[in-house]
Amino acid sequence: MKWEKILVRYGELSTKGKNRKQFISHLRNNIRFSFVDLPNIKIQAERDRMFLTSTDDSEIEALITRLPKIFGIQSFSPVASCSKEMDDIQATALQIMDSLDSQDKTFRVTVKRSDKFFPLDTYELQSVVASNVLRQYPSLKVQMKKPEIDLRIEVLNDAVYMMAQVIPGAGGMPLGSNGRSLLMLSGGIDSPVAGYMLLKRGVRLDAIHFHSPPFTSERSKEKVMDLANQLSHFGATVRLHVIPFTDIQQSIQAQIPENVSMTTTRRLMMKIADLVREEIGALGIVTGESLGQVASQTLESLTAINAVTSTPIFRPLISMDKLDIIDIAREIGTYETSILPYEDCCTIFTPSCPKTKPKLEKVEYYESFKDFDELITEAVQNREVLSFPMKKANDFSNLL
Repeated sequence: MKWEKILVRYGELSTKGKNRKQFISHLRNNIRFSFVDLPNIKIQAERDRMFLTSTDDSEIEALITRLPKIFGIQSFSPVASCSKEMDDIQATALQIMDSLDSQDKTFRVTVKRSDKFFPLDTYELQSVVASNVLRQYPSLKVQMKKPEIDLRIEVLNDAVYMMAQVIPGAGGMPLGSNGRSLLMLSGGIDSPVAGYMLLKRGVRLDAIHFHSPPFTSERSKEKVMDLANQLSHFGATVRLHVIPFTDIQQSIQAQIPENVSMTTTRRLMMKIADLVREEIGALGIVTGESLGQVASQTLESLTAINAVTSTPIFRPLISMDKLDIIDIAREIGTYETSILPYEDCCTIFTPSCPKTKPKLEKVEYYESFKDFDELITEAVQNREVLSFPMKKANDFSNLL
């Protein structure tokens, strides 16, 4: 089937008032970023919808395949066009039906006739096209309210446009419409899902990861790099800040009682994250914590961790069950990477009996015997920053 254009329907953008143009502009820019490899695509943004066109059929097919990952789109439809001759209209309608699974489906034809000089009125055109389709597809059942297939025909001055397929979009808000935050990316199942959920609300992300060689391997770092790269596929560059954390963790093990060492580890991670956040101009910190899932995620533990910063901390998974989180991880494609058996620094240094209800004043008392500030500053200054998706290196081997 040859498609003329793609009709994009906005999601929550349609509820925006005076800021609507700003949100539409973000969506247009995100589409351009995501399809930079398709040079012939043109974007026409209107108040309530957007049209994507290309002279290259393969680019239209690429749009249909990849648009479902772009946030801010409620749904989209491939659109075919034809002349205003009835034979062409009938043939195009059948071609569109051929591209669909129409067996035993409910069906209707919807007509919008903007060209008032077209010889048939709305109901006549609707009847003629529907009758022809029903003759060719006898298993279809006419249903005027909420049919499974709605063949939509719009008669304009230049041509007739038709569509029947409504493909769900990712929903949410366009990336960049709600600022930037810093994601604490551990390498497990939860944190990439938390990042995805903030991306869906229009928040651009940097990510921060704590790496403790030789206790954590280079493979564990590569695993996190893969996750950051996967998150970048949703329409925006993701910068990954890799923090050298070995010296800090060894100091914690030497100074802090074992049963509260995990709480102190999380607190120092949060301090470091807050410094990086401030440096990059992000407005919040994102974590994959789910209430009660592990000892460091009880209300008492989270209270002690929160005490080191006044920055907003977003925990989009806080009330979710683990199985629900796994379902989303599978859906967005991060699950198989997350379960690779390469441990992060928290896993390796997990105490045998961690406190589930640490008292803040005791944690602060234990930490007072060691000045961590110099180690924290050094870790921030010595961090490695990677950008995803990574640009492919030019291959000059054929010149040698």
